[in-house]
Amino acid sequence: MATATAPASATTAERTTDEQTMAEVQREHGPALLSFLQGLTYGDQQRAEDLLQETLVRAWQHPEAFRRPYESMRPWLFTVGRRLAIDARRSRLARPVEIGDGALAATPDPADPAEKAVAALDVRAAVDSLSPEHRAVLISVYFHGLSVSEAAEALGIPPGTVKSRSHYALRALSRGLPGYARSHRSPGHGRA
Repeated sequence: MATATAPASATTAERTTDEQTMAEVQREHGPALLSFLQGLTYGDQQRAEDLLQETLVRAWQHPEAFRRPYESMRPWLFTVGRRLAIDARRSRLARPVEIGDGALAATPDPADPAEKAVAALDVRAAVDSLSPEHRAVLISVYFHGLSVSEAAEALGIPPGTVKSRSHYALRALSRGLPGYARSHRSPGHGRA
């Protein structure tokens, strides 16, 4: 027994909702659904419109939803829209935050020789603004790499004074250098 197969366009038409019905759904339920979706997207008009469009695509793809014994399609549409909004939110939260090109353009390139030179000048000016005692400790410990004990011996002061002066010198630098991050290591930690 041979069976006739319908052309692809007829098969697609049978599996989707007709244009007239979709136009009626959009006219009757579109504004209320858009308002509902704006609430779910915290007023984001673009996301709400995208979700509305995707909800209507689902209605177009599922003509069986129109054959249910419901008086209105609105509950089905709102449920689909809510689920799409939840899925979209979960998807956004699961991936890293996207940044625009503007943020990248404003971020200096650490490999740029000009940026390195500017940073070196900033550091030099900030170090020069310190008192001679604080500067001597900072240069010994951080620039020459001496331990607290070695710096104390070289400067002829007690180790506790080296620690104290380096602490206050770093604190003064943190106020004087724009963008200074507290990633420094206290000279009391590590080498002694």
